[in-house]
Amino acid sequence: MLLRRWAAAFIAVAALAGVQVASATPASAAPRILYYDASQAQEFQAAVAQGAQIWNSRATNVQLQPVPAGRTPNIRVYADNGWPRAQTTSLGNGRWYMGRQAVNQGYYVPRIAAHEFGHLLGLPDRRTGLCADLMSGSSAPVSCQNAYPNATETNTVNRNFASAATAAPTTYVWQPSLVAP
Repeated sequence: MLLRRWAAAFIAVAALAGVQVASATPASAAPRILYYDASQAQEFQAAVAQGAQIWNSRATNVQLQPVPAGRTPNIRVYADNGWPRAQTTSLGNGRWYMGRQAVNQGYYVPRIAAHEFGHLLGLPDRRTGLCADLMSGSSAPVSCQNAYPNATETNTVNRNFASAATAAPTTYVWQPSLVAP
């Protein structure tokens, strides 16, 4: 207690004297910007932008932005007729596919987009079957319309981008597990 009072008095006197005192709390670093290219996402370009916005509204250490002209994207997004899937080359880098097979089966498109971005942000599939878990993917009911990461998923992404963390290349597929009944 005495030490806190002394520190507060010291800072007050220093401010009166015009001396700048370094803060004991480090300034928060600017978020890492990852650029994505959705030009090959065909009819899903708006959903890709929505998936990026969902992460931008929750994550503080990383932001997803459309790639500006003349810059190489970190993430490329495609559309095809298979299952949605992501292929990472390192943390924040790789590509993902908006597979029409899941869309045709009724899965919520913004959830798929946010989920696949989650892989590029370092999150694995967590087949919990819970709609509240974004990374549960296709194990959640087809009717699930939650496209937002839960607190644990958000905190993990923020930790991933709090430093110069890296991740090994990985492939993730949305396809439901092929378990016999």
